[in-house]
Amino acid sequence: MSHSMKRIYAIFEKDVKDLTKNMYVLTTLIMPIVMAVLLTTSGPAQLGLYFMLINLTFVTVGTYVQSALIAEEKEKNTLRGLMMSPATMAEILIGKSIVSILLTVLTFGICHVIMDGEWANPAVLLPALIITLLFCIVIGTVLGLLTRSLMEASVIIVPFIFLFGMGPIFNVFIEEYAVLQVLEYLPNFQLEYLGRDLDAGNKMAGVAGHYAILAAWMAAAIVTMVIVFQKRTWDE
Repeated sequence: MSHSMKRIYAIFEKDVKDLTKNMYVLTTLIMPIVMAVLLTTSGPAQLGLYFMLINLTFVTVGTYVQSALIAEEKEKNTLRGLMMSPATMAEILIGKSIVSILLTVLTFGICHVIMDGEWANPAVLLPALIITLLFCIVIGTVLGLLTRSLMEASVIIVPFIFLFGMGPIFNVFIEEYAVLQVLEYLPNFQLEYLGRDLDAGNKMAGVAGHYAILAAWMAAAIVTMVIVFQKRTWDE
């Protein structure tokens, strides 16, 4: 194992230990699973509800757990030591993201089974899911770096849950107010529209526009994360 992999694994191992001591954060895994059960009580869920649950899982688990892990490090004053360690920025960010990604994938898998989800074109849909998940993880990293405690992270995540995780609740307002149509360019909407297009029989060429928008969001999130991380490093 290389020195880089050892450092990443050490960060991952520490996060696992910290997370097992924080049951409050772990309870966020329950919310999407409970919703999956409720949405299927009257039969198979509609495609829109299925993608809403995907986005909700990515935000409530991926984004929140990621932000909580980093915010807790700051609260305990251990993040500074990590930033000043021999570990590079990439090693720190990768190591801090593994737990969040694994928990999100696990929760998503359980919800997918409960809702009996079917993918029209898995080869085209899967990369979009990965991009959206990584986007949510990056946003969680940014929020964790910007907050000073676990409590702050728990509060600041709320509007992001509504904005990125519960897009369909805005549909009525989008139809009534044209100015709100800009919300349809958010990653969660784009993932849903991509899924709908694939379900309608479109191939990669038919969803290329959605992929372009998702990629743009991902690039913007990564740039923001790097800027915030470097600024926090200098501040520390």
